[in-house]
Amino acid sequence: MFIEPFKSFIFVRYFKNMNVYYSLEELPAFRDTVITIGSYDGVHVAHEKILNKIIETASEKSLESVVITFHPHPRLIVQPKENGIKLLSTRTEKIALFDKYQLNALVFVPFTIDFSQLSAEEYILNFLVRYFRPKFIIIGYDHRFGKDRSGDINLLRHFAPRAGFEVIEIEKQVVDDISISSTKIRKALSLKDMQTAEKLLGHPYSIIGKVVKGRQLGRELGYPTANVQTDEKEKLIPPAGIYSVWVFVSGLKYGGMLYIGDRPTVEELGVQSIEVNIFSFSEDIYGKSIKLDIVDFIRDDQKFESLSELKQALAKDKIIALKQLNFTA
Repeated sequence: MFIEPFKSFIFVRYFKNMNVYYSLEELPAFRDTVITIGSYDGVHVAHEKILNKIIETASEKSLESVVITFHPHPRLIVQPKENGIKLLSTRTEKIALFDKYQLNALVFVPFTIDFSQLSAEEYILNFLVRYFRPKFIIIGYDHRFGKDRSGDINLLRHFAPRAGFEVIEIEKQVVDDISISSTKIRKALSLKDMQTAEKLLGHPYSIIGKVVKGRQLGRELGYPTANVQTDEKEKLIPPAGIYSVWVFVSGLKYGGMLYIGDRPTVEELGVQSIEVNIFSFSEDIYGKSIKLDIVDFIRDDQKFESLSELKQALAKDKIIALKQLNFTA
């Protein structure tokens, strides 16, 4: 059995390397910061140039590094009828990914209708300058902000001398790389190509969720599963099938196999289920949050003629999962 300690990150408000804030009211009195603003969905390898630039500038100038993002995603507020948005990372997952960097603060600004109505000038003076007192704003060449997306990098430069900050432009290639990478990651996930997704992300594709009560059929089959419920319905879940995973729970790392699907052998409800069989594990973890790092795809979901056939398939799945994880007994 392979069990490895890991850094606990899920439910700690303040992290080793950064502080996390969830509203403007709880922000400290920032002074002299380097800031950037963006969705940072997935926090993937194409984002690293921006993050490294923030950290480098803050270190050189003895300033605080701050990433500003929004929750919920702005499109969910300004385009509420658009149901197709799927996110590579939930807020909880994003925090875990950002904590790998040497940032001073991560700020989730609540995105509301009122906030979306700020004029571009108000956005700069009453939001960015008022709350963050930036010395440097690192921003993409095509970044738009304020009501009707009327503000741009040129407006920031116009206010820069008056407000006491400098604007550092993120070059077109970097911004384009972020968009291209996000598209490629989503494509890889749709094809169940977890290795390509991991390469583009710079880390395994993860799901963090709470363990909830299920039908406990897996226990009857000899493969007890933890039913996982994500905290945001917009989370992009890979296609139905069986996957090998690393499971992080209560400070330890375990191997396992993940099932995503609507359990066609036993139900006709068509409701998606996310269940993980954790190898060499028997603890009661109902109500706890766990993290799943998806390693590789094993097979598609399928309907079996009997529970006996399903059990035989699960035995074969486990052998493959152990091999994909290079698991040592």
